[in-house]
Amino acid sequence: MDSILIKDTTREQREQIVAESIGNINGSCDGCMSGLVEMYQDYIDGKKEIRDINMEFRAHYESGVEGPEKADCGYKY
Repeated sequence: MDSILIKDTTREQREQIVAESIGNINGSCDGCMSGLVEMYQDYIDGKKEIRDINMEFRAHYESGVEGPEKADCGYKY
């Protein structure tokens, strides 16, 4: 398969693409893998391209780490 675009794949192929990308979704014990499958459901259903889902995820991602604080440059006038 050369393309993973919705127009170039069947639903079954998209399910396989997501399953292979995520890994063993049945072997997860913390429940996070099922959330990833839900995240890509619009792609599987042919509603939204995978790149759009990934971009939306990145736009809303927060690491919980505070950003760098502005440091004093040491210049005194």
